[in-house]
Amino acid sequence: MVKLRLKRAGKKRAAFYRIVAADSRIKRDGEYIELVGTYNPINGEVNVKNEIALKWLQQGAQPTETVRNIFSKQGIMTELHNVKLENKKNEPKTEKKIKKVASKLTVAKKQVSGKSAVAKKPSATKKTEITSVE
Repeated sequence: MVKLRLKRAGKKRAAFYRIVAADSRIKRDGEYIELVGTYNPINGEVNVKNEIALKWLQQGAQPTETVRNIFSKQGIMTELHNVKLENKKNEPKTEKKIKKVASKLTVAKKQVSGKSAVAKKPSATKKTEITSVE
């Protein structure tokens, strides 16, 4: 699973972080797949490549809590939400279409077979009298 997380750099007591897309099994300062941006907590500087961050989020990468907060302040999470809403609006409503097609199919089958839609009544059964044996 890919995570968007912070990779520490810098000196002691002077932390500097890179926001990276990395495999969740790799250690914090290990290899990463792609650099998404930087974060300097000392002076509060944040540089994020919005297109790359959105690409990874749309592909299912999970941001850590800190990265999610950074993205929220940058407006990336709102942008992701809007993109998802647009995709949902453009997506056809499959359930309704399936029901329409199924109903049309049953009507067509009835027309082809020439049978009416009303079910036939079962034929009258023979009445048998039971006599008691004494």
